[in-house]
Amino acid sequence: MNTPGAVSWRGYWPAAPTPFAADGSLDESAWRALLRLYAEHRVHGVLVNGTTGEWFSQTPQERRRVAEIAVAELSGRVPVVIGCGAFTAAECVRYGEHARSIGADGILTTPPPYAHPSQEEIYAFYRTLAEAVDLPLMVYNWPRGTAVDITVDTLVRLAGLDTVVAVKDSSGDELKVADTCAALAGRVQVFGRFIHRRGMAVMAEFGGAGNIDGGGLGAPFAVPFYEAFWAGDLDRAREWSARYERLVNLLVNDDYSSRFASPTSQLKAAMRLLGQPGGHVRPPLLPLEDPSALLGLSAALDEAGLHSCSTSTGKR
Repeated sequence: MNTPGAVSWRGYWPAAPTPFAADGSLDESAWRALLRLYAEHRVHGVLVNGTTGEWFSQTPQERRRVAEIAVAELSGRVPVVIGCGAFTAAECVRYGEHARSIGADGILTTPPPYAHPSQEEIYAFYRTLAEAVDLPLMVYNWPRGTAVDITVDTLVRLAGLDTVVAVKDSSGDELKVADTCAALAGRVQVFGRFIHRRGMAVMAEFGGAGNIDGGGLGAPFAVPFYEAFWAGDLDRAREWSARYERLVNLLVNDDYSSRFASPTSQLKAAMRLLGQPGGHVRPPLLPLEDPSALLGLSAALDEAGLHSCSTSTGKR
């Protein structure tokens, strides 16, 4: 499986939030509506049950149900990758086996959170998952969420595992992402932050694959950016990248924290302001309710031009 072109994963993917109702229950109707909105926005893939999906506050039954709905709604339209994050490899394997049984396109996980594993332990963790689940695997480097940073050397080792086909790097370290792209060029797909001039240069030289963003707010700018870049229209790609960068700079800090609340709380508040079916957060997260923060968030969305984008049809 681990050969150049083993998967066609690239472009702009939302890391989907899981919509919960005000009473905390899973809102299946809103979830289906959100998935259909992503399809209308012509995103290039969808990540389910990642950090933004609040996997940590779902029951195993809910996680499976969320995955099943996503595959049913999007199968054959865009790749659907299921987050299998857990504290043990055995738990990850169970979620991975379920993802395979429902026809998901792949799975993703970070190293085990809280455990602070060594690089050798990280390798052993992914090797266990890769050997147990016959499904394309995306390695997720998320130091802010796991307190460990997967080194480039370890990523090169992981790329030697048969099912590892992609890396999602959310370290915020652009130089390291460039080094990762160079080290893994022609072997696996690398997702990072590429929608800017430096990112375009990295993609042109080493083949970075795309971005996976929490919630997909950037779709009106990021989808046409990638399509222009792939078509060789670099001037147009730069125009779209400038609009996308403005949005990111207004909402997100360099370390992937958010400006107005915790990331998922801010995201769901923004989606509510835009009329998108993101739903409510679940404890331990709290909703963004501070009036001044909400005003600041709304102003940021206005400044970025999102309020003028259609949220119901995906038109730009």
